[in-house]
Amino acid sequence: MTDTTPAAEGTDTLTRLEQEGEIAADYLEGLLDIADLDGDIDMDVEADRAAVSIIGEGAARDLQKLVGRDGEVLEALQELTRLAVLRETGERSRLMLDIAGHRARKRERLTVLGNEAVEQVKKTGEPVKLKPMTPFERKVVHDAVAEAGLRSESEGEEPQRCVVVLP
Repeated sequence: MTDTTPAAEGTDTLTRLEQEGEIAADYLEGLLDIADLDGDIDMDVEADRAAVSIIGEGAARDLQKLVGRDGEVLEALQELTRLAVLRETGERSRLMLDIAGHRARKRERLTVLGNEAVEQVKKTGEPVKLKPMTPFERKVVHDAVAEAGLRSESEGEEPQRCVVVLP
């Protein structure tokens, strides 16, 4: 008999996310070896998803190759890593990958952008429409707006989908 109490379910989720992180780390270590790049892999669980980061002090310039222009290579590697997890577990992963702190820096900038939009809405009382963003970018802005006590919504179709901050 399996324990399905809320505490047990939380433990099962954590164990599943830790397993996703381990699978992703193994996959990424193999990729770094093939590409002959140095980097350390850090795993964590953030907001109900596995988070894996490739970091490297002396290798930061080399790791930028894995980020690419505007994070395009990073996005592709994240999808490949999610597919590697799917292949091993049979379940779709929401794993987040960061390389050389690219996503962390982007999250900080987007939080500032969201807070600036909130201030503008509070000052004018009018909605503020931001430029088109990726799903990750929109999520960060929505979170910043909600934390500031306002509402926001996404509108439009990909790839032109954007956040509108509402009074």
